[in-house]
Amino acid sequence: MRIVLDTNVLIAALLSPFGAPAQLLDLVLAEELSLLLDDRILAEYHEVARRPKFGFAESDLARVLDAITMLAEHVSARPLDISLPDPGDLPFLEVAAGGSADALVTGNARHFVPRRGRHSVRIEAPRDVLELLRQGR
Repeated sequence: MRIVLDTNVLIAALLSPFGAPAQLLDLVLAEELSLLLDDRILAEYHEVARRPKFGFAESDLARVLDAITMLAEHVSARPLDISLPDPGDLPFLEVAAGGSADALVTGNARHFVPRRGRHSVRIEAPRDVLELLRQGR
């Protein structure tokens, strides 16, 4: 399965090692899921994860982000003519579309409902992706 992880899912995985987001990250790191990203997404992962409010140790963070960088498929995003509630979320949708992702995984699906335009990217919550995997889809 080819996925794009919204930053909120990555942060949730790092904050709680036993939840659905962490299980998805483990599958990415085990190369059982293909993670798609581009430089914009990677930059956001780095910026958000380093915010002091999270308190992640730099060495731990560097290991995870380095592994993600090495394992992920770097894709060319396809520009989409849509407007989202938060324009900062558009790179995730563009990478999912450009990389033919099976799903964009987020804890905030409403952020990907366009104000203008349409997209065909499947938006899923972490638990729903795990259920799809259990069902063999």
